[in-house]
Amino acid sequence: MGQRRADTIAEELEERIFDGTFSDGDRLDEVRLAQQFGVSRTPLREAFQRLALSGLVELIPRRGAFVRQPGPVELMEMFEVMAELEAVCGRLAGKRISDRALAELNDANAKCHAALEAQNSDAYYVENERFHHILYRESGNSFLQQEACKLHKRLKPFRRQQLRFRGRLAQSMAEHEAVVEALTNGDGEAAAAVLREHVAVQGEKFHTLMASLRSAAE
Repeated sequence: MGQRRADTIAEELEERIFDGTFSDGDRLDEVRLAQQFGVSRTPLREAFQRLALSGLVELIPRRGAFVRQPGPVELMEMFEVMAELEAVCGRLAGKRISDRALAELNDANAKCHAALEAQNSDAYYVENERFHHILYRESGNSFLQQEACKLHKRLKPFRRQQLRFRGRLAQSMAEHEAVVEALTNGDGEAAAAVLREHVAVQGEKFHTLMASLRSAAE
């Protein structure tokens, strides 16, 4: 229960950072937020730790937690690395993925499709996250899996935000289906190419993300 509570608080704080309730540099008041959420400081501090992993919060000893929005260059660099890590996972999974894991990917996609029909981006993200973690595992390389999971966690609030852009859910769904098709055919190179494009934030996708962060800051 405590773990889920900390996750829920972290997501609520993410929303407040993105919608402009908290601005870059704001100090998060532990006492006030604990009262607002009706919790002790322990789950709140755990939520701060999760936000620190994604770079949205900076924890300064003896001073507290401060909102920190990564700049456009830093964000683009992280997405660039994430796209390449996912591409490698896809390429290796093309040779190593099990039939059971393919069934898991298809199940995640079916649930993603239901969320798309309902236009529920948050429900979509839950299954989207599951989809990607299956791919990391099926790379068959535990070090790669660990690094991909770490960066995935750091970029989570930004990837969730992206799914709210008009038309992005349908586009993401089509890319997921293309990944599964490539892996079913044992074509790791095709899976890698789709995943790289799926994750990369460049061109219009980057400008849209930056515009949403700017509007939140304002």
